[in-house]
Amino acid sequence: MIEKLFESTLWNGRFVVVVAVVASMAAATAIFYMATVDVVYLVSHMLHYADPVLTDEARKLLHDQTITHVVEVVDGYLLATFMLIFALGMYELFVSDIDQAHGSKTSSKILVIESLDDLKARLAKVILMILIVTLFEEALNMKISTPLDLMYLGGAIALIGAALFLTHKAESHSKETEHPGD
Repeated sequence: MIEKLFESTLWNGRFVVVVAVVASMAAATAIFYMATVDVVYLVSHMLHYADPVLTDEARKLLHDQTITHVVEVVDGYLLATFMLIFALGMYELFVSDIDQAHGSKTSSKILVIESLDDLKARLAKVILMILIVTLFEEALNMKISTPLDLMYLGGAIALIGAALFLTHKAESHSKETEHPGD
């Protein structure tokens, strides 16, 4: 009797994950909101781009700032997506399957999490995309003053390329092991 009560308490303890799910969804919503507000401000500032009063230097500065802000917005949306995938994955793994996601053609298996490894793989891809966007943002702002700076940038780009290549190879390898006759 005590063992059944203890096991029942342990099993139902998994519902504490709902706290993380709700908090992650709230964080995702907040980050989506912030990124969208940034887009609204970005567009409002861009209305001045065609202003004939702007000098070439001011227009170039506005252009460079805009590109940087666009990259920041993409980064924000990727982070919000990360939190969304994390929340849905934790819910599916610890609480219950999301029936609407399994029955929906629009989910296209993106938000359906089958295992902890599946969740890790999806989150790793989003993290990789965030790293790529962050590298791009840093490269835009980087002042290359020495050949070593250029080597560092080239090395970072090569490492990102290698990470993308290995991710693609790992994904295609896992598909081959799932469907060997295809």
